[in-house]
Amino acid sequence: MDWSIQEIARLTGTTSRTLRHYDDVGLLKPSRIGHNGYRYYNQDALVQLQRILLLRGLGLGLPVIAGVLRNETDAAKALAGHLDWLRSEQERLGQQIASVQQTLKAVKGGGNIMAEDMFNGFDHTQYKDEVEQRWGKDAYASSDKWWRSMSAAEQTEWKDRAAQLGSDWIAAAESGVEPGSEAAQALAKRHVEWLTGIPGTPAFAGAGGDTKAYVTGLGEMYVADPRFAANYGGQQGAEFVRDALRIYTDANL
Repeated sequence: MDWSIQEIARLTGTTSRTLRHYDDVGLLKPSRIGHNGYRYYNQDALVQLQRILLLRGLGLGLPVIAGVLRNETDAAKALAGHLDWLRSEQERLGQQIASVQQTLKAVKGGGNIMAEDMFNGFDHTQYKDEVEQRWGKDAYASSDKWWRSMSAAEQTEWKDRAAQLGSDWIAAAESGVEPGSEAAQALAKRHVEWLTGIPGTPAFAGAGGDTKAYVTGLGEMYVADPRFAANYGGQQGAEFVRDALRIYTDANL
């Protein structure tokens, strides 16, 4: 039994274009190509795709994923490792839900808030290994030091700024403007300025990294990773952001 590229795109919430790109870069070859030119995928291909999507869920780039797939040829062993990670994430999210429920109950009922219980499951260092793997230990150390140096008010202000940027992207995408429009390019400029203010990233002012490659790479990640796409209203919104950033970097970086 096999599935068409359209069926796989629908089942996974991705796009046919993404699946074709995975084929182009050698990550996921179709099991066969029909007489109509459509790509079809069998069970082994679906297992491979699940691994790719799980690794994308960790924020890994396609070159890194390709290396992982080459080095971890035992799919069952690799999936068992992913399962362990997912269970730990499930536990962490469960702790967060319980702590927020407890806080909400106290706030509504006028009870005492137990500070020692409020932050179970909250840990800004949870992506430490992911960041270090993508950009190196110095990148994580610099970003962590920068974040810890902020006051609570400053951290809140930074989060609000990021959330507002995401909301403005969503509004622009829904308005129907083109990625190359003045409005979209103004947002792209804000986005790049926001990124250049985060220590430890290649885009940070004075870091000497390839800002253009970093920004365009993030744009691709926004599309491929549902965690990021959600910040921009989903797949179509993320594609709008990616395209606008690509136009901006081509013209300015």
